[in-house]
Order: sequence, then structure tokens, then C-alpha cells
Amino acid sequence: MDFARRDIILSAAALALNSVACGAARSDRRLGYAIVGLGAYGLDVIIPQFANCTHSRLAAVVSGDPAKAKRVADEQGLPVSALYSYATFDSIRDNPDVDIVYVCLPNALHAEYTIRAAKAGKHVMCEKPMAVSVAECEAMIAACKAANRQLMIGYRCHFEAYNLEAMRLARTGAAGKIRYVRSEHGFVQRDPAKWRLKKALSGGGSLMDMGIYSLQAARYMTGEEPVAVTARESTDRSDPRFTEVEDMIDWTLEFPSGAIAGCQAMYSANQNRILLMGDTGRVELEPATRYDGNQMWLGRDGRERVVTPPPGPGKTQFAGQLDHLADCILAGRQPIVSGEEGLRDMRIVEAIYRSAREARTIRLDGRA
Repeated sequence: MDFARRDIILSAAALALNSVACGAARSDRRLGYAIVGLGAYGLDVIIPQFANCTHSRLAAVVSGDPAKAKRVADEQGLPVSALYSYATFDSIRDNPDVDIVYVCLPNALHAEYTIRAAKAGKHVMCEKPMAVSVAECEAMIAACKAANRQLMIGYRCHFEAYNLEAMRLARTGAAGKIRYVRSEHGFVQRDPAKWRLKKALSGGGSLMDMGIYSLQAARYMTGEEPVAVTARESTDRSDPRFTEVEDMIDWTLEFPSGAIAGCQAMYSANQNRILLMGDTGRVELEPATRYDGNQMWLGRDGRERVVTPPPGPGKTQFAGQLDHLADCILAGRQPIVSGEEGLRDMRIVEAIYRSAREARTIRLDGRA
């Protein structure tokens, strides 16, 4: 198994646990974030989390709705100079209060605003999926490297206590030799007008949303990179929700150790589960990757022992994520979920779509 990569992830996560003290030692100034996109996630999930952060703060907002932006600014105590439209976004380069731009836009806009932020001299947090193609991911990484700016992808589960403990248990052999991972994520998309159901904005359906959690879990629970993928899609194209994007897609990943991962994403059923099976036991999370309320068990034949993990690196997974990038900037080190991690996922995503389309197994290791 590729324990080295998993050890690096877990060691970096352990470093994040001490990030508050380390960051305070390097700087008394909390780094400022500009939130780009005041949709439900940016407005209702991320912005309130700054109250839980130690060395991150809200410094600006970017929105196409001036009234909404003004309301948020008033609520958060931001000056008028901290309000940007998409047309004026590039002038953010002149705002010294903004250190980091957090891109919370539809998937198809991730690359554009990451590249523009880097050119404006700002570090970038970009929501998952990183972009809608491998080519876009590579362009984002190149832009941030050219600007000497950090790029981190919003993989919040790497800062969530249950998922961190599950990684540790997998690494330390709590279930024995890993043989199988099952990861299923989905919810019911009800409104056909949602941007996630429009391919031009989303890049795809459930795979480009909930499927990222399933794919990530398969990789961080095994600690390996897959060598082959076989996928199948099931979509009712007569359903007005799915005229442009897929509903349900499932795929099997093969790993160098011989372990197998069975993954699924869906927009027509609710599921949130990760199961790791080893030759001596199991690690199970259900729900596994929600914003809160996750649960975990260890067992041999069933759910025999409830696991309560130690605290994560922040008061919440979101605060841990926000502070981690700030701390990495202060410390001059790479985030544990960098742009390269997002690129690895997108290469596999493209292979999943190709496998489903061509009805065959796609090799990921260069073999014929």
C-alpha cells in the first residue's frame, strides 16, 4: 500500500492541530479572506465560521447582487471598500486587507476566478470540485505557481474529526489488511432550475458534486492511488432534472495492493456512508461527511464499538480548513489538500466519465 502518502496527510493534519499556537507566534494579524459568491454555501456556511477561527477573518465579499453584498457587509462590519462585483473583482489587488480569495462559485467559474485571484496577488481557497477539466486544474496550478501564491481545495473532510480518526484507524491496521472500501454519497435534487443541474455551470451531475466525497474517501481510506476504474451511469433522461447531467453513477476502483473501492453518487436518493473492510474487521461511518452529526463504529461482524474521535484541528471542520490555509501561508508550507490533490481527483473523474461512456475499464497507471 502507499502508506507514505497517507502518512503525509495524517502528519500534516497533526501539524494543523497546533496551527493556532504556531500562527500566533508568527503573526498577530489574522489573515483576511474575500468570499467570492454569496450563494447558500458562501453566505450561510462559510461566512459564519469566521467566528470560530483563530487566525482567519472575513475581509471582503464579491457578489453580483449589490444589495445582498451591502447587507452582508453591514452585518459583518465591513467597510464599503470591501465590497466587490464580478466586474470590479480584479481591483482586489489593491486591498491589503485581503490575503486569500475563497472561490464559492459554480464549478465552471472556479478556474477563471482562481487565475484572476492569483494574478491579483492573492492566495486561493477553491471549493470542490477544483474545476470542470484536467486542463483547467493544470492552468489554475500554473497561475498560482507563477504568482508564488498558495492554492488549496476546500476538502473539508480532511479537517473533520471522524474522518481524520477513520484515516488513522485505517493506517494503524484497526481493520487489518484493507480489502474493500464502500463510499456512497447522494441527496435528492428537486428543482430542475438549480445550477448544479445545468452542465454549462456544473460540468456534470452527481459525480461533480457528491461524487467527490465518494472518490476522496476511497483514496484517503486506502491511502493509495487507483490503477483502474470501471463505471456505469443510470439516468432517467425523461426526468426534467436530468436532461443535461447524470443522476446516479457508480464506479469501481482497483488499487495496487489488490484492494477494491465501490463508489456511488446520486441525485435521486439520500445516502452518506463510508465503509472500510479489512481482513480482521471494519470501520464504518454513517453519516460520514455531513456538516455535523457524523458517527463511526468499529467491528468484526457488525457495529460493535462506537468510536468517539479526538477533536479536530479547529472548533469546526470549516474553521479548521480556513485556519489551515492561513497557517500554511504564515509558515510557508503547502496545504495538505493543495491544487495537486484536486488535479488528482479530476483525472480520475474524467476517467470515470469515459469508462461509463465507453462501457469499459479505463487504466489509470499507463498500462494498456
